[in-house]
Amino acid sequence: MFILLPVNPGEPRFRDLRPRQHPTVYREIAVTLAVVLLTTAFVTVVALLAAAGAGKLARMDHASYPTALTRAAATFAAVITLAAVVTGTLTALLT
Repeated sequence: MFILLPVNPGEPRFRDLRPRQHPTVYREIAVTLAVVLLTTAFVTVVALLAAAGAGKLARMDHASYPTALTRAAATFAAVITLAAVVTGTLTALLT
């Protein structure tokens, strides 16, 4: 006994849903953009907090204000650089 099935058995039922599936592409782009912006803001806040902590620790170590500011700037740059390296590595691995 042969049973003949169509090539795509679910196609006749879901044919009307196809036009509604295209806007999800724009929604995915919007979600991706939101995640990128929120991650950037989070990394910036963490870098600023690390820089403030480094500056405060330098001042507690009796460093002058220019030295404390230099240490804070170096810490900020190090955190941003580390985030960029991690992002680049993850992008290379996941793409």
